[in-house]
Amino acid sequence: MTDLRGRVALVTGGGAGLGRAHALLLARHGAKVVVNDLGEGADRVAAEIQAAGGKALALHGSVTDEAQVAAMVAAAMERFGGVHILVNNAGILRDASFGKMSLDDFRLVLEVHLMGAVICCKSVWNIMREQRYGRLVMTTSSSGLYGNFGQANYSAAKMGLVGLMQTLAIEGAKYGIKVNCLAPTATTAMTDTLFPEPIKAMLVPERVSPGLIHLVSDNAPTRAVLCAGAGHFASAHITLTRGVFVGAGDKAADRVARQWSAIVERTGEAVPAAGSVQLDLELASAQQDEQALD
Repeated sequence: MTDLRGRVALVTGGGAGLGRAHALLLARHGAKVVVNDLGEGADRVAAEIQAAGGKALALHGSVTDEAQVAAMVAAAMERFGGVHILVNNAGILRDASFGKMSLDDFRLVLEVHLMGAVICCKSVWNIMREQRYGRLVMTTSSSGLYGNFGQANYSAAKMGLVGLMQTLAIEGAKYGIKVNCLAPTATTAMTDTLFPEPIKAMLVPERVSPGLIHLVSDNAPTRAVLCAGAGHFASAHITLTRGVFVGAGDKAADRVARQWSAIVERTGEAVPAAGSVQLDLELASAQQDEQALD
């Protein structure tokens, strides 16, 4: 069994649903768990962990409040002496079709999901750099990766977390910080009305959390997007096709249209190691193919 003894894990939104399942399983694997939530759910989950012989601390506060997050991290440091794992799980829904969605609801969802994760990551970043060890997990979603009707705000926030993961993984690599995304499908308070009862039984949060354990282990990958639900696990990737050089000038737009099927052809596509790979591909193609245009 993956051994997380000696590790301190902070789980936001840990008072119910996925956060609760994550917190309980982290504790079962030996981690000391800081359970964050706005309400009494955090206290109940911490009490569950303690009753089972684990170590836990309940801390209330909003992930959107920098002062509250800073105080939460300080309390975790004082109680347990470090923070090795951060699970950005807190979130809300404000679903509506884009035409009916208020900008306030759009901003609010981004503030909680995306900026909440940014604030929490920032609060532990230097701690993890100094201890030269860290595991950060963003909770993304298939809605962000692939879209979902009525969730423009949620989708934008969840895809933003993938971009955050990509860069933090690059910047944290030399400090032993690994950063990944978890895209769960589970019945929680946020999704309770979306699934019929037989499906709910398969989509319990406890069937997602085993994937989280690997993402925060000593042998964790980095820059992975792990899709999890009903005990099934898959990985998602943002790939880059080989593309086609069309040059510049008056005919360039027409060449894009004519070459569209070749531009989107996925044979030979790759997962770039960094955003600069796109530039490298473009310049190499331009230098090689400039003379080949019709």
